[in-house]
Amino acid sequence: MAEAGVLGCLLAQFPWRFKYTPAALDFVERLAGYLGDLNVVAEFRHASWAQEEVYDHLQRMKVGFCNVDEPALRGLMPATAVATSDVGYFRFHGRNAKKWWRHEKAADRYDYLYSQEELAEWEPRVKDVAGRTGTTYVFMNNHPLGQAVTNAEMMMDLLGVAFEPPGDAALF
Repeated sequence: MAEAGVLGCLLAQFPWRFKYTPAALDFVERLAGYLGDLNVVAEFRHASWAQEEVYDHLQRMKVGFCNVDEPALRGLMPATAVATSDVGYFRFHGRNAKKWWRHEKAADRYDYLYSQEELAEWEPRVKDVAGRTGTTYVFMNNHPLGQAVTNAEMMMDLLGVAFEPPGDAALF
């Protein structure tokens, strides 16, 4: 994919239990080093990562920061508009606080349909990051019942972005 020019970046997704420590940050740096010249974005789920020291270190490493939306529960990441590389990244997990920690299936936590007002809260953040990066990605992870498609269309309308189908070039 990288050779074909269709790989935007790699997302290194870390679980909530992966909390900030200097050793954990060193691990992220080693991981990015193993991936060479590929664009890497780190997604942290624990609020301990939301600090200037981390942002500065990621910027020196040229590792992007994934801004996440999730329920406003203690220990989860706050809303941010951080850009630490030439790649901006946003990931919307939904705000299903009731099922975030207590669910039958892991996908239950992502069963959420954003309102227009909830997505509008993010419009200035996305535009801010997009203005400071070369490429910005916005992903919806609230997928169990297809809500991600509806919310992606809503976000595209908010941002004034038109859908562009992929070209004829083969990926592989």
